[in-house]
Amino acid sequence: MKTNDISRDRKQYLNSKRNKKILTVIVQVLILVIFLTLWEVLARLNVIDKFLMSMPSQIIKTTVDLYKSGELFLHLKTTLYETLLGFLIATSLGTIIALILWWSEFLRKVLEPYIVVLNSLPKIALGPIIIVWFGAGTKSIVFMAILITIIVTIITMLNGFLSIEQGKILLMRSLGASKIQMLYKLVLPASLGTFISCLKINVGMAWIGSIMGEYLVSKQGIGYLIVYGGQVFRLDLVMASTVILCVLAGLMYLGVSILEKLLIKNK
Repeated sequence: MKTNDISRDRKQYLNSKRNKKILTVIVQVLILVIFLTLWEVLARLNVIDKFLMSMPSQIIKTTVDLYKSGELFLHLKTTLYETLLGFLIATSLGTIIALILWWSEFLRKVLEPYIVVLNSLPKIALGPIIIVWFGAGTKSIVFMAILITIIVTIITMLNGFLSIEQGKILLMRSLGASKIQMLYKLVLPASLGTFISCLKINVGMAWIGSIMGEYLVSKQGIGYLIVYGGQVFRLDLVMASTVILCVLAGLMYLGVSILEKLLIKNK
C-alpha cells in the first residue's frame, strides 16, 4: 500500500473519530435541552406540581437571587474547600496505606477484616461521634469526607497493586531487583490506570462526604442550603442547590479527566 493511501486512511479515521465525538456532544446537549424544555412546559401547564418539582426558570431565578445577595459564592467556597481538602487528604493517605499493605503481606492479612468492616459501616452512624470529637464545624465535615473516601481508596488501590502480573514480579525478582525497585519500576507505573479510576470514584465520594457532613453540622455550604430549603419548604432552593452541586461535581470530574489525558500523554 502506498504512503498516500495510508495517510488518506489515517485522515479518514481521525475525521470519523472526531465526527463521532461531535455527534455525541450534540446528542447529549439535545437530551438536556429537551428534558429542561419538557420540564418547564409541564410545570407551566400544571401537569406537574410547581411547588413539589419547581421548574428550570424558577431554579435560574433562585440561583440569580443567591448571586445578587452574595450568598452564592459564600456557600460555594465553603463546600468546595471542604470537598477538595477531604478529596486530597483521603486520596493521598489512602494510597500510602494501600502501598504499606502491599509491601507487608502480614499487615495486609491482619488489617483486611477491619477494612472490610469499616467499608460496610454506614458512615452517617458515626456523625454524632465525629461532632463530639471535632466540634460542629469545618473539621467535622472534612473528616466525614475523608472517612467516606479513604476506605474506597485503600481497597481500590490495593487491588490495583495486587493485580500486577506475578510473572513480571518473578522476572524482576530473578534479575535481583529489590522490592523498592519493583515498586518504582513496575507496580506504580502499572497502577496508573487504577489510580485514575480511583480519582474518578473519589470525586463522587468526597462530595457525598462533605454534603453529608453539612447536613449534620454546617451553617453554610451547598448541603446547608438543601437542608434549609427543605425545612422552610422552599423546594426551588433545594432544586437550585442540587443543580449547582451537579455542576460542581461535573467540573471536578472534568478536571480529573483532563489530568488523565495529561498523564497518559506524558507516559
